[in-house]
Amino acid sequence: MIIEKQLCELKVGHYVTDIAKQDGDFVLSAPGHIKSNKVISKLKNKQVTSVFIDTSKTLEQIKLNKTKAEIAAEVKQAKAIFHQSKNVQKDLFSKALSGATIDLTPVVEVTNQTVDAIFNSPDSLACMVNIRKKDEYLLEHSVAVSVYITIFAHFLKMSKQVVQHLSVGAFLHDIGKIKIPDEILNKPGKLTDEEFTIMKTHANHSIDIIKKTPGISKLSLEVAALHHEKLNGEGYPFQIKGKDIHKYGRMIAICDIFDALTANRCYKEGFPHNKAFSILRELAKNNHLDAKLVDQFIQCLGVFPIGSLVQLESKKLAVVEQRNNEDPTNPQVRSFYSVKLNQYLNTQDVDLSETDDFIVKAVRAEEFDLDMNAIIEMLLTEG
Repeated sequence: MIIEKQLCELKVGHYVTDIAKQDGDFVLSAPGHIKSNKVISKLKNKQVTSVFIDTSKTLEQIKLNKTKAEIAAEVKQAKAIFHQSKNVQKDLFSKALSGATIDLTPVVEVTNQTVDAIFNSPDSLACMVNIRKKDEYLLEHSVAVSVYITIFAHFLKMSKQVVQHLSVGAFLHDIGKIKIPDEILNKPGKLTDEEFTIMKTHANHSIDIIKKTPGISKLSLEVAALHHEKLNGEGYPFQIKGKDIHKYGRMIAICDIFDALTANRCYKEGFPHNKAFSILRELAKNNHLDAKLVDQFIQCLGVFPIGSLVQLESKKLAVVEQRNNEDPTNPQVRSFYSVKLNQYLNTQDVDLSETDDFIVKAVRAEEFDLDMNAIIEMLLTEG
């Protein structure tokens, strides 16, 4: 029910739909929940005297903002899961190289941990995929794609059982790369036509290995098999086209490309997230990727994803800590570094929706000769 509420009666958790009465000319940018008393103070300063609220959307007894300790605890848990996932992945590659049958049990256990963590807190593992080692791309890529498709599927409100199968398939999708010669797999320059033909066989190797894995589901096999197919039929290994590519296959293709674009490797730096999003949209225009799913994926991660690095108008660097669904371009961040002074600062938590400061651009730590791993460790310690 929509009712008018005097500003003196407005509380954190109320859902404001519009301005009712005011002595100024303030315009509400969008309906939304009151997240803090600062927002109420801002309305008072704008000479607003009453607002309309939707009582059916009032949040009661909900902690709207996580504490530093809660964020730090989630990041520590995510780091442990990510580390365990890499160890499982390393063992998988070793067994695949020797021709031994893969034991699915540790894969299911660690991906279930990922799924549980993301269902409990969708952003919990997002920052971990931004902390990578250049010489461990093969291991970390498969783990990251599994994390991304889990976050994406949860965002699309798929059932937990489906998400678990997708997570397993994504975890195994590149296992066939262990069969590709190192000089091709890790070549820094563009592959020749002959080399690319060999590289493409990794998809077939992955399918063969996964098919022989006891207990693997059809869904997990399907999502792994489709990760290089394109809507225009020019993908591989089956050249499947258009509607014949299942939604799951379209999803993993997006996750796979996004991680490849943003990850650092020994021979190249990854792109900032906004540049990667732009490339995904261009690929969708060229009928490689599903345009609707690309937009949903960007919406899912946020314009400025959790754990990503941004430069503020105040010449400070900050890490994105919490998204702001009602104002996506103004998330909550923690500033820690002065670009102007080239030195670390005392950290400060900033809700950009409540300040005059704003994000100028997304950046990478390497642009400032900084180590993202060290940054996260520092922020965790302070958290």
